[in-house]
Amino acid sequence: MTIPDYRFCVAPMMDWTDRHCRVFHRLMSRRARLYSEMVTTNAVIHGHRERLLGFDAVEHPVALQLGGSDPADLATAARIGEDFGYDEINLNVGCPSDRVKDGRFGACLMAEPALVAEGVAAMKRAVRVPVTVKCRIGIDDQDPEPALDTIARAVVAAGADALIVHARKAWLNGLSPKENRDIPPLDYERVYRLKAALPNVPIIINGGIGSLAEARQHLRHVDGVMLGRAAYHDPWRLLSVESELFGEPALFSSMKDVLTAMLPYISDQIARGTRLHAITRHLVGAFHGVKGARAFRRHLSEQGVKAGAGVQVLIDAMAQVDDEALAAAA
Repeated sequence: MTIPDYRFCVAPMMDWTDRHCRVFHRLMSRRARLYSEMVTTNAVIHGHRERLLGFDAVEHPVALQLGGSDPADLATAARIGEDFGYDEINLNVGCPSDRVKDGRFGACLMAEPALVAEGVAAMKRAVRVPVTVKCRIGIDDQDPEPALDTIARAVVAAGADALIVHARKAWLNGLSPKENRDIPPLDYERVYRLKAALPNVPIIINGGIGSLAEARQHLRHVDGVMLGRAAYHDPWRLLSVESELFGEPALFSSMKDVLTAMLPYISDQIARGTRLHAITRHLVGAFHGVKGARAFRRHLSEQGVKAGAGVQVLIDAMAQVDDEALAAAA
């Protein structure tokens, strides 16, 4: 099995990184590694699989993130994901929501490294694609030094192919999921020390990274960088991934070109019964900071939700953006 290039990844984000969002992101970067929203093993095994797991071939390489703790269920769900064509199976050991804690998956599993390792081993036996883990540096009163080393060494011994580390603790008692994204202090140095301790294991850093310039700094210490909210809210950043991180030509020089290239996909999805707003809700930040961006967002928000809305809504919205200002911002 060839180890993938993890240099740049877009984080799995609930309610955000669905199949439409991933197509949009893929149009801007051929090299980014994309991740699905977290899907629970129970949903994968018993739910509507095409609705939950279906994706467009253009999205490759794309990983399926699973939430769960039962090794047998993880193995079954991983096998289903591989059969659907996902290039990687990622286990969530970092989500701090109450629903996740109650279901015994996500960040609460940081306290059960042996169980996580058992799940990883079961998935490795079930699939041929890489199996990876996304975790925090610790939870609640855990000391991040032994806590992160313990979970990392356990899952690596079980066969994990890479480890993605959100460089914050998760406080399961006292902070909301939203607060857990901002309040616990970032500790990038802790992730750097993990990489130094595990030189042969791909380590990807995540958490609070807001630009490709910051990503380049992190890549001096780790194998990969994962952007989350910065990639979603300011997707124009992805236009420079190829040139800034891989030394390759950009796919598009203009966000208008990206959205124009997306029109056939949108038309096809609408013909399949998808409502326009389900796609365009991911595009509202496309022109952030450019003259006409507010009018673009307003047009999409007001017209995109209407019954029968089609690609002309997006075309008309793009016409609100000043071409000269867009060129100056490029």
